[in-house]
Amino acid sequence: MQQLGHGETLVARTARELAQLSLGLEDGEFIGAEDDLLQRLGVSRPTLRQAAKIAENDRLISVRRGIRGGFYASRPDANDAIRTLARYLRLKGATLLDIMAVSRLVAEEAAGLACQCTEAALRADLARFAEGIERADSVSALIDAEALLASLVARMSGNPAIELVMAIGYSFGMEEQGTGLYRDPAHRAEARRLQSGLCQAILDGDGDIARLMMRRRSATMAEWIAQLQA
Repeated sequence: MQQLGHGETLVARTARELAQLSLGLEDGEFIGAEDDLLQRLGVSRPTLRQAAKIAENDRLISVRRGIRGGFYASRPDANDAIRTLARYLRLKGATLLDIMAVSRLVAEEAAGLACQCTEAALRADLARFAEGIERADSVSALIDAEALLASLVARMSGNPAIELVMAIGYSFGMEEQGTGLYRDPAHRAEARRLQSGLCQAILDGDGDIARLMMRRRSATMAEWIAQLQA
């Protein structure tokens, strides 16, 4: 296999160039026909096809055959990536408490940043969530509510890295439903109280209180999980 500088193969370089072409376009836009790309990239057909398989596996291009065939821009599915990372962490032996040790710090920052959010639609979504908190009284309803609240706060933070870390944490947590978390009615009541306090602080734009409420939520949940695992 032909090697280029720094150990990069021609196939790897071509895959990288295909990815760059895709990222310069909107999802679904036409990159080019195979013959056009052969000339544009200056590679052989076997090299282009091997490179295309790499970029396609990374969800950065899609290859269509037949009429209107060719290479099209594509984007990875964030949910697929999040689930894959959560499974990887589990295979490495990570526990929910391990995940929380990292994500709780990110969640506090997210809460503070969310207080600065001025996007009307997101603030309205959070206000609606706050109005329905008391209706989430079952275990499954409260788990769903926790995931929704985390997603809202992460989006309101305006930081995509925060969104990713929090999504991985809650995806990991969804697989822990069998731990017994929230089966105690008193725990569900406390969780709803903490949710309400966090929502109110964010809607009031009080960053210090929002961080404090998020810290209390994380600490309380970690305590319950530790009790269940004891």
